[in-house]
Amino acid sequence: MEEFNIGWIGLGNAGYPMAACLAKKGHRLLVRDADPARGINFVEEYPKCRAASSDPNVFQSCEVVVTMLPNGKVVMDALLGERGIAPHLKPGSVVIDTSSSSPYDTQALGKELSKLNVDLVDSPITQERLHQIDEGGATLMVGADKPEALENVMPILKDMSAHVFPMGGLGTGHIMKTLNNYTSVGSIIALCDSLVAGQKLGLDPQTMIDVMNVGTGVNFSTKYSMKNLKSYDTGYQLELLVKDVRIAKDVIEKSGFQSDLPALALKYLEDSMKCVEKGADHSECLKSWEQRAGVEIKMTERRVNGKEE
Repeated sequence: MEEFNIGWIGLGNAGYPMAACLAKKGHRLLVRDADPARGINFVEEYPKCRAASSDPNVFQSCEVVVTMLPNGKVVMDALLGERGIAPHLKPGSVVIDTSSSSPYDTQALGKELSKLNVDLVDSPITQERLHQIDEGGATLMVGADKPEALENVMPILKDMSAHVFPMGGLGTGHIMKTLNNYTSVGSIIALCDSLVAGQKLGLDPQTMIDVMNVGTGVNFSTKYSMKNLKSYDTGYQLELLVKDVRIAKDVIEKSGFQSDLPALALKYLEDSMKCVEKGADHSECLKSWEQRAGVEIKMTERRVNGKEE
């Protein structure tokens, strides 16, 4: 029977390229996705890997299992649900959760896994520029209660990223992730405000972004996800952004700090969900601002020295 040192669950927009980083480094992965076709595609691209069956015990030979799933509830179900894999993992194995989850869900999951002698490390991802994870350029924020568990998986973490930041105990990786995303959301909201207000006052929105990208207003949205207005092709869904803001609001409230911004940001983005179809790109939140402002943002031709790029 073939043995694989790493199991991987979740081959979506982020999971597939992250798993591919490990396969390219020579790791032999046993991969699974809710859509079996993704697993088949993966092993066709990386023949040394194999697609996992739906049997709960399929990962029992793996020393490490990585999850990249929509949220912590799905992670919990995959590990401890009716057909969860955790009871079948060998003692001393480590689960790395790279999903964007609530830190409190992560900490609760860690306690349950410890009863099975399985360690949990939370290692959510971010990136410096759009699609950088496709090139092995992810940034990982890592939380672990056991230093030895973190030490054991550190080579794997480094093989699928450009930057690894240990943040503290279990759940701190997800705390950092949600605060990182919350900061990004602040810039998204300010940018949408500025674009509709600027157009109403006679400014060209595309030129506004060009100015910000060489000024103090520069941010991830102006440089990448909304650099070309209304392209709506970042690969990150609005519903996931809303989920992240809900987690951020909970984290900030539980810290004891008082701020009105988390609730306001959540309201704006939840309102945006009403203006778009399910699965819409997060940059489509701009449509809600257009409706409220009574304007339609139009992308103009980008020019350099009078010539179209």
